[in-house]
Amino acid sequence: MFSSLARWMQRISIAAGFIILGYCGADWLNSRMQQAAGNRELDRILNQKPETAVQSAIPEGDLVGKMEIPNLHLSAVVFQGTTDKILDRGIGHLDGSAFPGETGNVVLAAHRDTFFRSLRNIHQGDEITFTTPAGPREYEVESTEIVDPTDISVAGETASPTLTLITCYPFYFVGHAPKRFIVKARDMDAENSTARKTSSEEQAPSRIASSHLQTPEESADLTYVFRASQ
Repeated sequence: MFSSLARWMQRISIAAGFIILGYCGADWLNSRMQQAAGNRELDRILNQKPETAVQSAIPEGDLVGKMEIPNLHLSAVVFQGTTDKILDRGIGHLDGSAFPGETGNVVLAAHRDTFFRSLRNIHQGDEITFTTPAGPREYEVESTEIVDPTDISVAGETASPTLTLITCYPFYFVGHAPKRFIVKARDMDAENSTARKTSSEEQAPSRIASSHLQTPEESADLTYVFRASQ
């Protein structure tokens, strides 16, 4: 009797294992398909004329672009939003945060055991390329830090163009990870543009004096609590 019960328990365990493997496999296959479709769509948009590629607003779940970190061999499509459904498909762009090319904080999130797993090897100075329908944008990693999940300031507004990557930490923690791993990178294209503008202004002081150009500082209250991926 006991041997018969043991055999049944063994069969149930094996069946449950196959079901779990099948679910994980289907989830992995779906994410790969979504990534491939996103890459094709981005390539199609970039092959269009520039004026047809610009988007003023992106609905949740739609394609934002593609993020690449060559040193980590990381390349993944970015979708709008940070719900669990979106983070299963790829990297998520936080609603309300800036877009590449805008002044402010571009905030991206992804799971630590999928698309952002390789962030454990990121270093200061690593280059990040974020390509959107408006074209590629280059960033350089400035710092990394580990914070509590309640520290939503990392997703807040910044005075200069910034890229922030958020995932859970530790990377190999079993269950809901207790911390958040943060990567901060500066917008190199914006810095180069500012440097060129400054050089041009220094060469033509009379024209600048008459124009009284100023860049207003805008701030926005952080009205949401960012829930990073588990």
